[in-house]
Amino acid sequence: MEVEVAYARPDKQQIVTVVVPEGTTALEAVRLSTISEIFPEVDPENIDMGVFGKVVKRPAEHVLRDGDRVELYRPLKIDPKQARLNRAKKKG
Repeated sequence: MEVEVAYARPDKQQIVTVVVPEGTTALEAVRLSTISEIFPEVDPENIDMGVFGKVVKRPAEHVLRDGDRVELYRPLKIDPKQARLNRAKKKG
């Protein structure tokens, strides 16, 4: 089956298509994708991930289906609520 692994930074984005056997987990797909060769900062064991925008709590147990897209999430630099508050202060 075919799945995608996606990661994005402000300066570079990449989606890697991977052919994996049935029963492959999200974590296994990330490892097989070699996305960490493109983005050395990606540590498959410690990065948050999801499938089509829905967070996966246990990537080592989440079995993928054909056509799934595993998304790797960068840590937030600032809390979204604080960012909105900062923008509001600048406007007002």
